[in-house]
Amino acid sequence: MNGVLVALTLLTAVACAVVAGVFFAFSTFVMRALRRLPSAQAIAAMQAINAAAIPSVFYFTGFGTALGCVALAGWALVEWHEPFAPYLLAGSALYLGGAMAVTVAFNLPRNDALATVDPEGTEAASRWSQYFPEWTFWNHVRGAGALAASAALVGALVVG
Repeated sequence: MNGVLVALTLLTAVACAVVAGVFFAFSTFVMRALRRLPSAQAIAAMQAINAAAIPSVFYFTGFGTALGCVALAGWALVEWHEPFAPYLLAGSALYLGGAMAVTVAFNLPRNDALATVDPEGTEAASRWSQYFPEWTFWNHVRGAGALAASAALVGALVVG
């Protein structure tokens, strides 16, 4: 691995781990704390969190990490004969598919639907009871994807 590839791989691996950490925090205590609140308060809090997430440093970290993964995947295909290439490709695929695609396909649509809920409305409690387990499950999946991506990229550094 040359210096540029090492730097890009290290930076992207750390960024994947940061994203995984945020997802881990949500899965392990943020969502549990929201579950303890009355549904109106939980919905209002989650709506505020979602509104603050875009744009934010976290949003740009996730997007920048995706760009890093695209670059690493391309590099892996060009350097496929190198022992580190499968690790780069696997790490990129895990992040892009396991974290970003899951976010776009499962978490964001639920956030968009929750944004339309009146926290004090008659449907609020039932909407929250549906939202909470579904969103949390997919958050676990995307967290695992980002963590696995980080591990694979570290593997590329070790092999390379």
